Amino acid sequence: MLDIGCGTGRNFPHLREAVGPSGHIYGIDISRGMLRKAQQVSDDNGWQNITLTECDAAEYVAPEPPDAVLFSLSFNTMPHHRAVLWNVWNQLRPGGRLVIMDAKVPPGLGGRLILPFSLWLMKHTMLGNPLIHPWEVLAEIAEDVEMSESMFNSYYICSAIKPLSGAAPGDSEFGSEYRIAAE
Repeated sequence: MLDIGCGTGRNFPHLREAVGPSGHIYGIDISRGMLRKAQQVSDDNGWQNITLTECDAAEYVAPEPPDAVLFSLSFNTMPHHRAVLWNVWNQLRPGGRLVIMDAKVPPGLGGRLILPFSLWLMKHTMLGNPLIHPWEVLAEIAEDVEMSESMFNSYYICSAIKPLSGAAPGDSEFGSEYRIAAE
């Protein structure tokens, strides 16, 4: 499991539950201060299967192909988000899942009212760019992107599964013959 922009390790308890004591979590962040807090979370819980790395996510090379990649409130803060996405997608093992969870400007009047403040806040803090649509960026490299929204459509989770090795986009686990027959 690869946690991009792991910050203070807020997701570690949930990720640790998912991978179990024998799985491994690789947390990366560009902030040394955030990583110190994440290391404290790991140490306080006695978790030995978490490795933290301070680096730019566009340059990170995982020690092994991850089964899953998570961006949790981090994708929209990366000025070179496309390069980061390509880097981790290329490392994700076939059949692995990539998930992006973040906030967005809601549609309609509420969104139009919030957008100027969001842009101002982005310029003065580490708040993510509200004009980035990760589900569209993910769709540039993955065929089937799932998307769900919550809290008045102001938060979303989008995800995709990397096709199995050798499978062409759109091929199911049964092979292209089944896909063509099903169409």
